[in-house]
Amino acid sequence: MSEMSNEASQLRSLLGAAIDGQPYSREWYETLKLVLGESGCRQLGFYQLPDGFTLTVVIPVYNEVHTLPVLLERVRQVPIHKEIILIDDCSKDGTREMLREKYPEDQQLDPLNRIHVEYHDKNQGKGAAVRTGFLRASGDVVIVQDADLEYDPSEIPRLIQPIVEGEADVVFGSRFLGDRPHRVLYFWHYLGNRTLTLLSNCFTNLNLTDMETCYKLFSRDVIRDIAPRLKQNRFGFEPEITARVARHEKCRVFELGVSYHGRTYAEGKKIGWKDGFQALWCIVRYGLMD
Repeated sequence: MSEMSNEASQLRSLLGAAIDGQPYSREWYETLKLVLGESGCRQLGFYQLPDGFTLTVVIPVYNEVHTLPVLLERVRQVPIHKEIILIDDCSKDGTREMLREKYPEDQQLDPLNRIHVEYHDKNQGKGAAVRTGFLRASGDVVIVQDADLEYDPSEIPRLIQPIVEGEADVVFGSRFLGDRPHRVLYFWHYLGNRTLTLLSNCFTNLNLTDMETCYKLFSRDVIRDIAPRLKQNRFGFEPEITARVARHEKCRVFELGVSYHGRTYAEGKKIGWKDGFQALWCIVRYGLMD
């Protein structure tokens, strides 16, 4: 009985040490590995980040004054050293003024978060905003994060893992893969997304389940090569960058399931049927030529 009590005490001590350590640090991971074993850590998404690792989070923003503060707080809570790049695409609802008041210049918000804000003088579209962020990014891994709360930043560390462990160069977070929670919304949007993904796969020879996903992660080398060649300013960005990834030499692509909390049009959803036709044109255009 005393031996069991001692083992329980040691387990509590090890777990306490892991909790006290910086998540994803070598000390934190080694402590958890003693408790859970290497296979247990892999199953739970526990791993070690390289020393000096930085994640760049590119956040395109257009008229998100109500959701942006909540989203930024959720991004800040991700326990990884981050460079947060916000690109305001000429918002008209007070978002621009809020950003200028809260972040008048580059700021180190806390030990894990540095923030930088870019401003477009006229509205150009999500693709243009993301391109601006990519060209400014300096992190080891770069991810796109929408400002509308449809995607959960707490899932980012799990998506980074294949790149950090040298298995992938690009990771897509699929809304249609796995059993993670999804808000039930528009059937025709779902059908449109699946159709566009299928057509994209026909031209790229990838077997993605969600080409239109916001959550796309890139290693630094891949994004530095691709970003200067991006041309699409609106939602055509998604099929364009997918085609360029598929054409990139030795680019390994992984998919992982993510949750999705979709918005209605009344709640601010912006994509429409015209963007679907533009995406279709981009699938053919960038599928056939660079």
